[in-house]
Amino acid sequence: MQNPLSRFVPQLVGEYPKQFMELYEQVNNVSDDDSDNIKRLLWEAYDFGITHHEGQKRKSGEPYFNHCVEVAKILAEWKMDHNTIIGGLLHDSVEDTGASLADIREKFGEDITNLVDGVTKLGGIKFSSRAEEQAGNFMKMLLSVAKDIRVIIIKFADRLHNMQTIEHLSRMKQHRIAVETRDVFVPLAHRLGMANVKSNLEDLVFKTLKPKEYKDLDSKIKSSRKDREKYIKLLSDPLQTELNKLNLTANIYGRVKSHASIFGKMIKRNKTFKEIYDHLAIRIIVEKIEDCYLALGIIHNQFTPVQERFKDFIASPKSNAYQSIHTTIVGPGGKLMEIQIRTHDMEATAEIGVAAHWQYKEGGAKLKDVDSNIKWLRELVEILQSESSDPREFMNLLKIDLFSDEIFVFTPNGDLKQLPINSTPIDFAFYVHTEVGLHCLGAKINHSIVPLNTKLKNGDSIEIITSKTQKPSYGWLNFVVTTKARTHIKKALVNQQFEESVELGKEILLKTLRRMKMKNKYDEIEQSYQKFGFNKIEQLLEAIGKGDLTIRDILQKINPEQEDALDQDTPEAETSFFNFARSKTKGIKLQGISNLMVSFGKCCNPIPGDEMIGFVTRGRGITVHKTDCSSLPLLNKESDRLIPVEWDVDKKDLFNVRLKVVGEDRKGLLNNLTDCINKFDINIVSVDSKVKDTLAIIYFIIQINNVRQLERIFRKMTKISGVDFIERTGQSI
Repeated sequence: MQNPLSRFVPQLVGEYPKQFMELYEQVNNVSDDDSDNIKRLLWEAYDFGITHHEGQKRKSGEPYFNHCVEVAKILAEWKMDHNTIIGGLLHDSVEDTGASLADIREKFGEDITNLVDGVTKLGGIKFSSRAEEQAGNFMKMLLSVAKDIRVIIIKFADRLHNMQTIEHLSRMKQHRIAVETRDVFVPLAHRLGMANVKSNLEDLVFKTLKPKEYKDLDSKIKSSRKDREKYIKLLSDPLQTELNKLNLTANIYGRVKSHASIFGKMIKRNKTFKEIYDHLAIRIIVEKIEDCYLALGIIHNQFTPVQERFKDFIASPKSNAYQSIHTTIVGPGGKLMEIQIRTHDMEATAEIGVAAHWQYKEGGAKLKDVDSNIKWLRELVEILQSESSDPREFMNLLKIDLFSDEIFVFTPNGDLKQLPINSTPIDFAFYVHTEVGLHCLGAKINHSIVPLNTKLKNGDSIEIITSKTQKPSYGWLNFVVTTKARTHIKKALVNQQFEESVELGKEILLKTLRRMKMKNKYDEIEQSYQKFGFNKIEQLLEAIGKGDLTIRDILQKINPEQEDALDQDTPEAETSFFNFARSKTKGIKLQGISNLMVSFGKCCNPIPGDEMIGFVTRGRGITVHKTDCSSLPLLNKESDRLIPVEWDVDKKDLFNVRLKVVGEDRKGLLNNLTDCINKFDINIVSVDSKVKDTLAIIYFIIQINNVRQLERIFRKMTKISGVDFIERTGQSI
């Protein structure tokens, strides 16, 4: 256990604890002018942390504060500023001790307090599930990015050390934390350009989730070390000789790719470790950018390059600021070898990403560089903050951006834009500007008009065609991939649906009151919206238009004494009207678009399995008819309003069908028919029987899944004694 008197030693005898000095020595590039001041601040934070964490133990049995010190050491290795390192020392103080944010603010100031607050998990809120709690914590952490990117850098150091010591936890906790790391922290590290952090986390996740496979692969990598070093020397020696001839100072070294990366390739390609030749990469680190291209020429002169695997990320940096030249050559023995060429600054950025822009000697961070490198993340956070208050939706949208690779495309003016792989012209339009996306009518790729769902490729030149009258379509959600596009499309569609529902609700209200000869109630109903918990009349009309609220409900609330009159007039007519007018009818899709304002024609009442066609009505959406419906000849006079539609239903969805059975009036006929239907486990909604002379006419309304099920019922029912024929309303069978 840490000696509690040790924190008084500096004041008494001028000596600091060994653990503190190890941390301070890692902060090795502090200028002489600031060293004493920073040492004092660092000691105050160390003293504060060890005091508040005193007596706490980790699962391993070691003092809990050791974890906080290790997090601070990692931040020091990344050359973060002293406030970030202090934030790492104190990152668990509020969550796990009696310290408050007010205590930290009083002692260390606002900047460090904001860092600790951003990393601290949500407290005092009850969540319905662990998934919701996790989503809420990530939402809070990422929203802090809008203020300071260092919050995430501290969180990465915290997660890295937790994964390094995860073996002391139960297997269940290990699995949960590893999956969380794999799904969020690894892709987020990739997007922030923190390649070294990403590789370390991937290997730790692999080791935790697949310990046997990790151990087996690790032993193979270690056993092949000599052969690997021999091959790297065989390739690098001639390169070094040629570079020296041109007086190019270069550091050439080889590295094995991460265990997780190699294992992933083995699984994906169904190959053994010995058959994976690209598990090794050569790096050449030079002084200047022009040296990168000079080195590239030397490499291609010495070895045969593989043209399709050449990438210049110096001319076109990735959105996470990664810069390097990648080329693959055919090395000795015919093996393919990837070579990465970059400067020392590019190397630092490639390893620790955005953290590389925080330097003591620069007098603090290069904030403009940091902001430009995480622009995508700031935009994402702003979108999610303004559009989604649901933590689970936040996580879904976040993962869309985190798990995407990149392509590079051009505007008509030649400006380079970066988009996720599989992006479409719609994604590009929203990337350019929200208004361009909302009014996108068409697109040209390399001067040729293409469908809006076309996937963009590297090097494409895209031109967007807009129209003031164009609005987003539900179909766009089926193929857009960027969070910005998806969020703005959903928002526009919600507004669009709201306006349509308000108009439809107003029409329903007027027509129903007119039919009931109660038009004088319109103004009274308009003023009653507060009685139903709405803030404005438009919300009441929307509820009517969506079918959530009926005119009967409204009138009963306003004038309960008129209930008898309402019983006589409203139910059947209004129900019939709503069956037609409801804006959201399940089961129908138009060109990939669902959630349409659809009604089924009462003349034929189609069910899944029927061939059908849609008729665009005036102000009432689409009415769907069977293609052989008797009403279609009338509709064909306006054939330009006929559109193809298709079914989009679940196997469990049920549809009402009305049957007419004609047969001999005999005792037990109705019982035989209902027994036949019940054997198919089909619900009978209603039965209506009439007898004329010796002829029985029976109407059934039953609930079925599709036409095939109906045909099986017909075959059984026609075999019942006394049944002359069966007819589906509007169609003879």
